[in-house]
Amino acid sequence: MQKPYSESCNQNRDHILQVISHLLANNRAVLEIGSGTGQHAVYFAEKLPHLLWYTSDCIEYHSGINSWLEEAGLDNTRAPVELNVSTSSWPDIEVDAVFSANTAHIMHWNDVEAMFEGVGKLLDSNAKFLLYGPFNYGQRYTSDSNASFDDWLKDRDPESGIRNFEDLNRLAESAGMQLVRDYEMPVNNRILYWKKI
Repeated sequence: MQKPYSESCNQNRDHILQVISHLLANNRAVLEIGSGTGQHAVYFAEKLPHLLWYTSDCIEYHSGINSWLEEAGLDNTRAPVELNVSTSSWPDIEVDAVFSANTAHIMHWNDVEAMFEGVGKLLDSNAKFLLYGPFNYGQRYTSDSNASFDDWLKDRDPESGIRNFEDLNRLAESAGMQLVRDYEMPVNNRILYWKKI
């Protein structure tokens, strides 16, 4: 099969790597929630060879993820586990970090709640949750382009949309996590870094 491809993955991967390479320097294993095409997984796993990179997504994305993983042939990636954050059993794996990119605004709100709850249960103390994407602050867009993007998302699926940082942080705190840092990223994106208490 032809590998799936996302241009935005190529555009944002180096900026994300610049941040997570420091944050994950002393970590051992990462679960990526919503691996999508698989592009991020192979790129980050290649650049961060000390990490074991577990991919996951809904079953319909697995063949595409596997095509990227198989072509890359890296020793530190794992085939995708089926993970619908609301309905699947979460994988029984030992990881000290969770990474997810561009998922919270695609998911319905009940799925966002389930993701935070699941991450909180999966991680032990001092483990990290890194969430990349666009976020609102105080119910306000950070740019006109984010407002337009949110309109596009809601036209596609009324239950999706750019999430408010305060709401996400409340979910994180309820799941036993504490915000460590909020990183500003290019093109009006952020990386939110929580640590399990």
